[in-house]
Amino acid sequence: MPLALCSLYVRHLKKGRKFGRERNQRRALMKSLASSFFVLGKITTTEAKAKELRPYVEKLITRGKELTLTNRRYIESCLPKMAVSRVFDRAKKVGSRAGGYTRILKLGARKSDSAQMAIIELVD
Repeated sequence: MPLALCSLYVRHLKKGRKFGRERNQRRALMKSLASSFFVLGKITTTEAKAKELRPYVEKLITRGKELTLTNRRYIESCLPKMAVSRVFDRAKKVGSRAGGYTRILKLGARKSDSAQMAIIELVD
């Protein structure tokens, strides 16, 4: 195969997982997972979803550290109303921490479909 054609099949500079969903469905999935995460403090999900959720959640917590109207509106656009106050509460607790607000613990394979499972939780 010529070298020029090989580059068509490699996903260079394409970050993020698609999860077999369209764009709006992926956004809704992240919003739903993040909402559950902030309400419960930790959730059990697949390893891939946990790895995608981590930067999404950490960016929201970082924004929540600075109490401005812009940041509040941004967080409200990313999460349902019930989870917004939890973000600001969490941001107060982490205080001067520079990042790394979450931890992913791997659980092993799910019995039904052998999907790798993980727990994502807030670090105290």
